[in-house]
Amino acid sequence: MTLGIVLLNAITLHAQSAAKTFTLKSSGLGGQLTKDYYYNDWGVNGGNISPDLAWENVPEGTQAFAVTMYDAAAPTGSGWWHWVLFNVPAGTRSLKAGAASTHPELLPAGSISSLNDFKQYGYGGPVPIPGSGFHPYVITVYALKNKINLDKDANPALVGFNLGANTIAKASIIAYVYVP
Repeated sequence: MTLGIVLLNAITLHAQSAAKTFTLKSSGLGGQLTKDYYYNDWGVNGGNISPDLAWENVPEGTQAFAVTMYDAAAPTGSGWWHWVLFNVPAGTRSLKAGAASTHPELLPAGSISSLNDFKQYGYGGPVPIPGSGFHPYVITVYALKNKINLDKDANPALVGFNLGANTIAKASIIAYVYVP
């Protein structure tokens, strides 16, 4: 009987922890970055709209959030950072489409859009190069134990180092672009 109670308690605890997984979603992406999200330069005529994002089950102790979008398959030898946003207030649970690009006034006060690999602030969408094939873009939200003590001129590597030192939990989604 005691073993049964212990087992039941273990199953209950596992179910409770599984139900509280930090998660990230986007209602607009559908797993694919379409032309609306593409960069609007370098020969690409995209909308350069940052995707809508929503996260839930925020870990206890979260003091701020960060959001990144990274293309590891970019033909650079080191990937490409398309979006680096940090110090999003702890009470925030979503970002509207365009908030980090076409409508920065929609970003929560105190959020810092730092440099991406285009050397621009905020979101810079995909640049689908003909023949480059399949690109998975990893969009990640980080729950941070502290705000990051950097300004908007920080490069993606420096922000990434600070994210590594301050992350409580992170959640990602992957959106794809295929260019034959």
